[in-house]
Amino acid sequence: MAEEQETFFSHLVELRDRLIRIVIAVGVVFVPLAFFARELYSVLAAPLLATLPAGGQMIATDVVGVFLVPMKVALAVAFLVVLPYVLYQIWAFVAPGLYAHEKKLAMPLLAASVILFFIGMAFAYFAFFPMVFGFMAQFAPEGVAWMTDIEKYFSFVLTMFLAFGVTFEVPVIVIVLVKIGVVDVVKLREWRPYVIVGAFIVGAVFTPPDVISQFMMAVPLWLLYEIGIILANLIVRPAAVAAGASDYRPPSDAEMNQELDRAEQQARDQQT
Repeated sequence: MAEEQETFFSHLVELRDRLIRIVIAVGVVFVPLAFFARELYSVLAAPLLATLPAGGQMIATDVVGVFLVPMKVALAVAFLVVLPYVLYQIWAFVAPGLYAHEKKLAMPLLAASVILFFIGMAFAYFAFFPMVFGFMAQFAPEGVAWMTDIEKYFSFVLTMFLAFGVTFEVPVIVIVLVKIGVVDVVKLREWRPYVIVGAFIVGAVFTPPDVISQFMMAVPLWLLYEIGIILANLIVRPAAVAAGASDYRPPSDAEMNQELDRAEQQARDQQT
């Protein structure tokens, strides 16, 4: 009991140390970025500013919003810069409890997760935002000045970045579910119609209430699901063949009882 408590507290201490390292890393990167906070926000707002009508601009309804919002952008950028280091700290914390084959699979999946998350954000910034903002600018009624508060714009952009970043993680999620045995590839193919419907529901919930936005999230989500099935099939099939999984069948209860009876009979024969 004492050893279990000591192990538990040692894990807590290690977790605290790694969290402190993450906070320090974010702070170190944030300090120089803070001097370029306005420029970073201008880059973030570029998709909207490019679609505003002539003379259009963004507004700030909060007294300190013109200072806090660019700082939030700088902090978010700092976290994205150190994201690989953050994931490494998480990996270093959980790695001792993993088996060798789990470690072998976890590193590629971890790297793929980071890359896919950034690809999702890039898709939102370069494809989703210009199309959605252009549609909104054309849809605005005559005589209505279409402007937005910088705080609300930051919240909207951050939500979309997270939504598309997580959406592009679907192949990794599918591979993990198949690899740990929660579901097989055949079942994933059977779920395809439900996934397509669910993708459009997710698009309707997390995007603005227009058809274009819904399609731009639902279609990639569905395609990434299909890619995940293909990759999972390619990864799992060689492993199954190597392990002889197609020929292996666990013994039944009757076969186990027969083996036990045979072993007991051999032991009695040796005694006599």
